[in-house]
Amino acid sequence: MTNDDTWGRDPQVRYMRTVFAAIERAQKEFLRALGISPVDPRLRRFREIALAFFERSWVAAMRRGMDADESSAGALYIFCLARALSMKGVEIPPASLPGDAELKGLVDEVLK
Repeated sequence: MTNDDTWGRDPQVRYMRTVFAAIERAQKEFLRALGISPVDPRLRRFREIALAFFERSWVAAMRRGMDADESSAGALYIFCLARALSMKGVEIPPASLPGDAELKGLVDEVLK
């Protein structure tokens, strides 16, 4: 049996892996800034909501020709996770959010 990772050589798979890694890093830092444990059981539902928000926002960003790099994906996800958390009363300090006004505006518009 060979251990040939054909998926790992696919450029689209490699790109998505870098996007997911950026999202994970951004989420870890965001939760740390909020003082929320990454294993808090309440996060499962928040993450599900954030993922749905992210998928809608990511599609809108792609349609508009916005930058699709991994840092943009991480920032976009954080705005979506922040929205999910704030919907349930979690206070989100503005300083904990990414400084990308264009992405914030996109999320606000898509999720209105």
